[in-house]
Amino acid sequence: MAEVNGMPNVKTCMVLAEEGMAVHSQTGWGSLKKLEQGVGIPLPELPVIPTEIAIVGAGPAGLSAARAASQFGARVAVFDENNIVGGQLIKQTHKFFGSKKQHASVRGIDISDALLSGLKNQIQLFTETPVIGFYAPFQLAAIHRRKLHRVVPNKIIVATGASENMLAFPNNDLPGIHGAGAAQTLMNVYGILPGKRVLMVGAGNIGAIVTYQLLQAGVEVAAVIEAAPQIGAYQVHASKIRKCGVPVLTRHTLKAALGNDRVEGAVVVQVDNTWNPIPGTERHFQVDTICLAVGLRPTIELLSQMHCRMSNIPELGGEVPWRNQWMETSVENVYVAGDASGIEEASSAMLEGTLAGLDAAEKLLGPSETLSIFKRETSQDLAELRAGPFGEKIRIGEKKLFGEKES
Repeated sequence: MAEVNGMPNVKTCMVLAEEGMAVHSQTGWGSLKKLEQGVGIPLPELPVIPTEIAIVGAGPAGLSAARAASQFGARVAVFDENNIVGGQLIKQTHKFFGSKKQHASVRGIDISDALLSGLKNQIQLFTETPVIGFYAPFQLAAIHRRKLHRVVPNKIIVATGASENMLAFPNNDLPGIHGAGAAQTLMNVYGILPGKRVLMVGAGNIGAIVTYQLLQAGVEVAAVIEAAPQIGAYQVHASKIRKCGVPVLTRHTLKAALGNDRVEGAVVVQVDNTWNPIPGTERHFQVDTICLAVGLRPTIELLSQMHCRMSNIPELGGEVPWRNQWMETSVENVYVAGDASGIEEASSAMLEGTLAGLDAAEKLLGPSETLSIFKRETSQDLAELRAGPFGEKIRIGEKKLFGEKES
């Protein structure tokens, strides 16, 4: 985060550098006045973007929420900090699997186009417009066209997705160390290879998928290492990298990155049953890139600022907001959907977004039989999606989440 051209809280990795741009560090301690009443702090008079439903995030959850709410007549505005909408879908070149309802055999990049198709004329879509805060009484602050604006909605749906976890190890700040999702973005969105020879850390779905996409792009993958005793990826993804002959070292972790000005190698080490490194088991790999696929965490800062009730649920990715079956949080008129509510597949995110959009529209416009039917069917589809063995982790997490609220 930095102050860019006088605007605070700008993610510098999301903004193109320009001649004459003024960038100032925000490093240091901040302070907030104690609030006696309400949530947030008063927002000064600024240009207003009026809407009935404000959706923060234009990924699979946000676009699905917009489609669901707008089809019943709600006025919807969607805000995203990127210049391209679709979230994670825009870099997912692999085909989805499951049922036809969950876009089986369709590539993520094509799902993104399908969600956006016909939607632009029904909603207000603000790209390159980060939402930077929530303020009393019930409004958002957004940077649109380099100017601060107020967004004054009746309902808010937060679909901010997730961010990649990092690891602590010597030299982890060297150029050439990427989150696996960042490497995927470089390749599939911008057509840039992240490196020539890569070490992948993490053998979950993201690690396996990005490894295969690296191979497809002509990048050599020296090895995939995984601290757990087995590969965590679905068999369909794991079998692809096995067939390509990439070594997969389970019970191994990254000990250090090697290099001065950039990555020149990596040291991995075997771990025991208690995750401690075993001396004498170190292995060296000559690589120019290290990709970290060590999990995601929900992006919940905006929800925290809203004072939504939070719970730490490891099965859902860590700190997540409580929400009911229609995705409404503990703060009335504030909804959550997608990875911000718990780390899961894009198919679940789309269904959660649909539920949030339908419920927000129903409470805003009044009940209708058609809308109620859609809500029940979507809720049933989500339950069926999570019913199998791959959904066990989510079911455990939700049981903990709802149990904490009830207690």
